[in-house]
Amino acid sequence: MPEEADVLARVGDMPVDLAAMSVIANVWRAAQAARSRLEREVLREEDLTWSGFSALFILWVWGPLETRELAASMNCARATISGVSDTLEARGLIARAGDDRDRRLVRLALTDAGRARIESLFPRFNAGEARLVRNLSAEEQATLARLLRRVVLTAKEER
Repeated sequence: MPEEADVLARVGDMPVDLAAMSVIANVWRAAQAARSRLEREVLREEDLTWSGFSALFILWVWGPLETRELAASMNCARATISGVSDTLEARGLIARAGDDRDRRLVRLALTDAGRARIESLFPRFNAGEARLVRNLSAEEQATLARLLRRVVLTAKEER
């Protein structure tokens, strides 16, 4: 790709690991392209951001969570969760509740409307995901998922 040629021209003489750089750059670019496309083609119709969708999806899969648990799951700051939660709560999609054991903590849960929204949205979101990988065979998709999972696990162990 032209972008890769430009980068190689700039760093080609440096003592860097070009293969690792290429892998991470393409993971980043693929993630950004997928996010942009899914936001534009699926989430915009629902007036949801990527973060809003992610919060709804995580609460749908794992149930009510404390804000710091949701932030950790989304790999973002608690302040980000606060803003996302304000928006989703104002739309009636999630509800906040105090924690019974520690009143300083806030738990977030889907409302019935939030559950209905994610359950109707997710099949369309997944269809968008399928469109993005349509040029990969089933075996290639499985291999790519397995390899990316290894990168994620390595990143997590480095913390």
